[in-house]
Parts: sequence; structure tokens; C-alpha cells
Amino acid sequence: MQNQQHRREINNKMKILNKKIAAHKSSVAWLQRQAHDPYVARAQKDGYRARAAYKIIEMNEKYHFFKNGQVVVDLGAAPGSWSQYVAREFPKSKIFAMDLLKIKAINGVETYQGDFTSDEALRWLEEKLNLPHDAEGCGTADVVMSDMAPNTVGHKKTDHLRQMVLLEYAFDFALKALKVGGTFVAKSFTGGTTNDLIKQINARFTNVHHIKPPSSRKDSVEMFIVATGFKG
Repeated sequence: MQNQQHRREINNKMKILNKKIAAHKSSVAWLQRQAHDPYVARAQKDGYRARAAYKIIEMNEKYHFFKNGQVVVDLGAAPGSWSQYVAREFPKSKIFAMDLLKIKAINGVETYQGDFTSDEALRWLEEKLNLPHDAEGCGTADVVMSDMAPNTVGHKKTDHLRQMVLLEYAFDFALKALKVGGTFVAKSFTGGTTNDLIKQINARFTNVHHIKPPSSRKDSVEMFIVATGFKG
């Protein structure tokens, strides 16, 4: 609980003071990039809500962690393309998706709009997964996946620190939620402190990969951790 409180304090101290200016500077470049992005066109053709669907598709094609009938948690899910993929390709699975933003209904997916770091959101997940409060080794989820990312400010160290806070929250939850043998997939940013967390993840999983899927934009600092074989 002290670690969670500490991370919340860090996150609160690093609020963006002028989101409108940050958004305005990048909006034109973002629109131009979207217009020429083949993954955007592919997502529209395939019926996915966002190009991000291909990141989880490519990771699963490489490491094969999804199976039909699993229990899957999707953190930072909006607009829902990761959950869309799982529900479409593995329709017997139970999927629980959460985001600060509202997620339009997806067949086979239960959604929650709220802050994953809040007690209320965690209680919702614990109830859905039938988890005991603040306990490890009693998980019921097969896959915990997180595409959570903070609002970036363009300052590399600050953006990395904000992402690490979210990644640590997701990892802590995965330790409690996963079954033995389960999988943790999460967005990270490139940076030195990621190595320290990967060491912790390595201690709890049989195989850990730190990768950049082909669909991740080359100019993006995002990476993804794929950890399989949860040891409990």
C-alpha cells in the first residue's frame, strides 16, 4: 500500500499544466501521419477501432499466449481494439476491459470506466475475477494486458517516469490476478529504469521478452513486455 501511495504522489506531482498547448502542437502532425499510415487503413478494412489492434495481434502470433476460454483483463483498453481482437478470435473467453475513457460496448466484453489506480476500480476487477483482497497466488486470470500510457509532455525523462508508474501498477495487479502459467503483456517506454523492473518480472515469469512489434511506429519510444509462464 505504501508503494501505491508513493506512486500516486509521483503521478499527481507530474500533472500536465497545459494540455491544450501540448495537444495543439502535435495535432497537425498526428493527422498527417494517420492519413498515410497503412495500419490505420488496415484497421478500417478489418473493422478494428484502432491500429493498436495489430500490436497485440503480432505479439500473440509470435508468442501464442491466447487460447479460447481464457479469462483476460485489458487495462487502458479504450477504444477497445485489443479486447475486440480477443473477443473476435477467442469467443469463449471472458474479457474485462477498463479505461478512464468510456469504451463503446463490445460483444463478449465487460467494461468499466474509471481510474485503474483507484480503490473503486480495483474492487471492480477483484469482484469480477473473484480475487481475495491484497493477496498473491490465488489468481484466476490467464492474461493481464496493459496498453496504459500517460499523457506525454515531450520531456523524455518525465514521460518515462510517468509510464513506469503505470507499468508498476499493472505488474503489481498481474501478480495478484494471474493464474500460475499466466501471461503479462504491457506497454513500456525505452529507458534505463525499465531494466530494473524487467529483472523483477524475470524473477516471477519463465520467459520475458522486451519487444517492439512491427506495427509500433518507428518514431515511437514505446516497447512492450511479454512475460509468459507466471510462477506464482
